[in-house]
Amino acid sequence: MCGIVAYIGGQNATPIIVNGLKKLEYRGYDSAGVAVLQNEKIVVRRDAGKIARLEALIAEQPVQGNIGIGHTRWATHGAPNQQNAHPHLSGNGEIVIVHNGIVENYLSLRDELLAEGAVFQSETDTETIVYLIERYYAVTQDLAKAVEMTMKRVKGAHGIVVMSSREPDRLLAARLGNAGGVAIGKGDNEMFIASDLPAIVEHTREISFLESGQMAIIKRDSLHIQTLDGVQVQPQIQHIPWDPISAEKGSYRHFMQKEIHEQVRSLSDTMIGRIDFDDYRITLPDLNLSSADAKSIKRIFITACGTALHAGMVGKTIIEHLTRIPVEVMVASEFRYIDPIVDQDTVVLAISQSGETADTLAAMEEGRRKGARLWSIVNAIGSQAMRIADGSIPMQVGPEIGVASTKAFTAPLVDLYMLGVYLADLRESISPEQRMELIRDLLKVPTLAGKTLEHEPEVERAAARYKDMRSVLYLGRGINMPIAYEGALKLKEISYIHAEGYPAGEMKHGPIALVDKDLPVLVIAPKDGWYDKMISQIEQAKARSGQVIAVATEGDTLIPDLVDEVLWVPEAPWLLSPILTSIPLQLFAYHIATQLGLDVDQPRNLAKSVTVE
Repeated sequence: MCGIVAYIGGQNATPIIVNGLKKLEYRGYDSAGVAVLQNEKIVVRRDAGKIARLEALIAEQPVQGNIGIGHTRWATHGAPNQQNAHPHLSGNGEIVIVHNGIVENYLSLRDELLAEGAVFQSETDTETIVYLIERYYAVTQDLAKAVEMTMKRVKGAHGIVVMSSREPDRLLAARLGNAGGVAIGKGDNEMFIASDLPAIVEHTREISFLESGQMAIIKRDSLHIQTLDGVQVQPQIQHIPWDPISAEKGSYRHFMQKEIHEQVRSLSDTMIGRIDFDDYRITLPDLNLSSADAKSIKRIFITACGTALHAGMVGKTIIEHLTRIPVEVMVASEFRYIDPIVDQDTVVLAISQSGETADTLAAMEEGRRKGARLWSIVNAIGSQAMRIADGSIPMQVGPEIGVASTKAFTAPLVDLYMLGVYLADLRESISPEQRMELIRDLLKVPTLAGKTLEHEPEVERAAARYKDMRSVLYLGRGINMPIAYEGALKLKEISYIHAEGYPAGEMKHGPIALVDKDLPVLVIAPKDGWYDKMISQIEQAKARSGQVIAVATEGDTLIPDLVDEVLWVPEAPWLLSPILTSIPLQLFAYHIATQLGLDVDQPRNLAKSVTVE
């Protein structure tokens, strides 16, 4: 969601902050702003809309200084306008803040501050934080102490960065709960702060991450971290191996298109270091798992949101088939509210591209409270979901800029497959020969993904035919049932066309009433154990004048005679087929959205990293 960038050092802070905010545009936002200490005074420039409007404002009214903070806001309290855009100043103009999160008790705090004479300039909850800091600073004359006292008053999850003209040699950052990350980068006599790494990785690879309940005092040549109770914490510096060039579109029209095509490489990247080719074994050292540990597992909960949830649904079938461990998949936003049956023999496996999804982190906390072992599959190295887990599987696919996830959907399918093989091997539920065959199948996947992408022109033609549809029903069975959900989600996210994913066998229990000549039905029908059943679904739709689009296996001679359009995928082992069947659905949604002239990379109302509940 909201993005934060800050800088202190010897350079002009303004372009560094603005360029960093551009790298966070993928998170979703509706206004942007910067605050810079210029001639001992805090100067704010902010505006509604895209960062280009902020840049135009800065060009008209330049601001420069060696310390500053910036923000992209996704509206929660108050309309997306200039008045509500961050940064927000204190009443005396001496303190300024940028903020991710929601102040759950802001109404009572606002009433308290109004009674003291505060004059609010916006509709946001964020202003209550900066006015509290101003109040406590007047008493303590110590910015760190004022921030510490303020963070103890606000309820909810928060990430903030604070600057004061009274203490011009430092920035303060604090984190409480799971409102997104706070990464602090160390440079040469300069320091960088961001809510996500793409904003600062071009400047530094030496990064420290704030944990919940911690505060950082950042000077250009030093970093001090302490808890909100004043206990000093030794900063842990991590080296981040990302290449900033990978965040550029290159020859592609959109980041989403680039990332769809990057899947050939990303599927390989997520395998790197995990396959021992001497004896064809999977090795997942970051799980910290022994054979005895694996054999003690009685149940696995997979918890996630959105696209990651659909990956988890595929993972359930894979893991249960290979290990015979019962697996439940639960939407993270519900996990902590339903009192799940979790104990020390349970694994809670969280899947999150950003590793900062608030609902997923809350589910992990619930699992921890109940004594479960925590695992995570994440793409963002050093993110909260990785740090709090007992073991993790990094996706290793690099930054994903498009809001609609693509390579960060297929990579965890590989990770879940590797996890299934790894657990089955440790639990001795598969033979060495089966293990070798499963791994050989996996190694074919990047090549098969490349062959799938060769059919893009055909997918584009199908998209042109159906771009004006108002609704579409996606149907899948077995391991590809979640791909129906995922395909429908992709179409909704970027084309704003209503789409519904449904188990194909359930169509006759209600949704078939919708089928007519105006409702396209997209069926996922590769040559697998459910193929004959899917043929029946196709015939039922055609009998009611429905138009049918089918994802089918190359060489299938029956389906082309039954349906209106075919989206081809190469033949693949059934446990791995969802990786391939998802790709034409990504392309189908992408080309429909582009033909409708929509903003594919930053669809309306959506954010890449959902850091509020």
